[in-house]
Amino acid sequence: MHDTAIRQHIIDRVLARRGKLHLFDHLVAARTALVVIDMQGTFCAPGAPAEVPQSRAIVAPINRLAQGLRRSGGHVIWVNHANASTPAGSDWSGFFDRFVAADIRSRTIESLAPGREGQQVWPGLDVQPDDLKILKNRYSALIPGSSSLERVLRSLGIDTLLIAGTKTNICCESTARDAMMMDFGVVMVSDATAALSDDEHRATLETVIQQFGDVLSVDEVINRLI
Repeated sequence: MHDTAIRQHIIDRVLARRGKLHLFDHLVAARTALVVIDMQGTFCAPGAPAEVPQSRAIVAPINRLAQGLRRSGGHVIWVNHANASTPAGSDWSGFFDRFVAADIRSRTIESLAPGREGQQVWPGLDVQPDDLKILKNRYSALIPGSSSLERVLRSLGIDTLLIAGTKTNICCESTARDAMMMDFGVVMVSDATAALSDDEHRATLETVIQQFGDVLSVDEVINRLI
């Protein structure tokens, strides 16, 4: 896990603006979903085309949070990334053609194809039969056209999201930002998210706690569940 914390001057800024650091004193489990983002082979496996080494260190915290939320009556949703292959290469050519070098592009597209090993939930994660699985095809699982996540959340009466997974500063942050702007409560789980560096991880935590949601550890979330 990342050895980093929100800096004191950011905490002071939050306190001055809203009078308290944390948004949530309690979390109603029945209206809360743990959304685990991109914990799959493409990002977790050693040597994978988009490997995030720290992702393997958050398997145990994610499992502990998922188990605690299930016990309290909440929902666990696994959101994996998949992009379909097309004659042009991918259904997200605007990303792959512009941001990924040619020698990595084909490996990444192949790994993210639906049904491939790289698209499967990473071994060791505790996926239960009642959990939901959703595919997305953009960074944010909530941008229109990316996935069915919003419809699923609304149908379940979910109003608060616990964001876990990888990368903290890319897909997790993108989903958290959209969730807040769609009026969901948002918690970025600090020790159940992973980025490529401590600095990138901390930058997202500091951004989220100022403008988009709360930042809590696994233990802090579990202790707030009712």
